[in-house]
Amino acid sequence: MRIKKSVYDVVQNRLERIFSDFDNVYVSFSGGKDSGVLLNLCIDYIRQHKLKRKLGVFHMDYEVQYNETIRYVDRTLADNADLLEVYRVCIPFKVSTCTSMFQRFWRPWEDNLRNLWVRDMPETCYRKEDFDFYTEEMWDYDFQVKFAEWYHQKKKAQRTCCLIGIRTQESYHRWQAIHRDRNYHSYKHLKWTHKVTANIFNAYPIYDWLTTDIWTANGKFHWDYNHLYDLYYQAGVPLERQRVASPFISQALSSLKLYRAIDPDTWGKMINRVNGVNFTGLYGGTSAMGWQSITLPENMTWSSYFKFLLCTLPEEARENYLHKLSVSMEFWRNKGGCLAEETIAKLRRMGIPITVSETTNYKTDKKPVRMDYQDDVRIPEFKELPTFKRICICILKNDHACKYMGFAPSKAERERRAKVMQKYHGILWKNIKVPYTTLFPSRSTK
Repeated sequence: MRIKKSVYDVVQNRLERIFSDFDNVYVSFSGGKDSGVLLNLCIDYIRQHKLKRKLGVFHMDYEVQYNETIRYVDRTLADNADLLEVYRVCIPFKVSTCTSMFQRFWRPWEDNLRNLWVRDMPETCYRKEDFDFYTEEMWDYDFQVKFAEWYHQKKKAQRTCCLIGIRTQESYHRWQAIHRDRNYHSYKHLKWTHKVTANIFNAYPIYDWLTTDIWTANGKFHWDYNHLYDLYYQAGVPLERQRVASPFISQALSSLKLYRAIDPDTWGKMINRVNGVNFTGLYGGTSAMGWQSITLPENMTWSSYFKFLLCTLPEEARENYLHKLSVSMEFWRNKGGCLAEETIAKLRRMGIPITVSETTNYKTDKKPVRMDYQDDVRIPEFKELPTFKRICICILKNDHACKYMGFAPSKAERERRAKVMQKYHGILWKNIKVPYTTLFPSRSTK
């Protein structure tokens, strides 16, 4: 009879593989519960097996964080200083923000805004001068990739592994990070690993853990943890919303107001730091910002409402959403999104024109479906379909990256922006059935 191993035992096997095969290992540590447990697992493994090696710790300090998070990070790094090689980076890279229609990103630790910093920069940290690859155009996710390459070269490593504490239970996007189909390369066919570049891999040792496993481990092994979660619990925040992340991204907006109660001093400084924080604190999680049930104004379609919303936006934000929409239209018309047979049957019963192909390059049982943008499709699978309602929700959420529509920003996408906008400009406005000059008379269509 085969004995089923606990998630803890499985992780021990994974760590054994990692520390045996990789001469250079570091943990991406945010200060949240998942990365905290992963870091503690690694520290305990090294101590118990008396490994003669240091463990790298990569911490991106975003300046604006709960004080409890800062205290937890400081404690953890100090208590294990004999074992850890710490890279606490305070870099003014671009970070997405969804608090304002006027501001797509902000920069932590921006030099010319030093007087508005929420807190002083830690004394022992790495700054932009320490990284020859840093540029002002770099986003935080770009920096993570470049850091891995920089760290690999710095250590003159043969093989580098970055351990990341994401769990597929947390969200569909995190499930995709583990189980992506396209251009997927793993380390020796281990599905919980992903190749970044030559001899550099990401690993997700606790990807299959549940939230209960995380807290059971903290209790069983008496590990320190971020006591912000105690405050979340006292405030009645559901487990699935108890996140430690940049407070200005879309996933955090509905709970941004908690800063006022939990960390009022930080909240007072945040209001002046990033545009729209106070408004989002009041209306985040409401229909005013595209949450809960949004209603369509009378005598409008979602297409016409989209045009109206565009008129309220500054030019840069307006062009950004037009670009996103043009890319999405082109994708659904020429390539198609993968939908389940049940969803396809529903679309056919509704009389929506679609073209279904039998094969796809993706590893999925779903079939690629080509179709035009619809105004709205009232079925449970609404979020999988191309509709003007969805992009209206993105605008109301200040979701500049259009994550609600399934977009993931990429460098290649940004480089193609001008070309795509020029090529599909006519298609876009033909579909909306309103001349560009009518909507924006001051601008030329050339």
